[in-house]
Amino acid sequence: MANAKVTLVKSLIGCKQNQKATAASLGLKKVGDFIIHEDNDVLGGKVKVISHLVKKENV
Repeated sequence: MANAKVTLVKSLIGCKQNQKATAASLGLKKVGDFIIHEDNDVLGGKVKVISHLVKKENV
């Protein structure tokens, strides 16, 4: 499978608690942090919850 790079581009301040928890489960703590992970349905669901805060790129 392909890999995906997920980057946090907006702050978590003022976000709902579940959105903060989703970002934390991905390992995104502050703006500019990124992860490279296998692109699957689980990652897609997490990105959908915080889609307005992150940028997803195929690697």
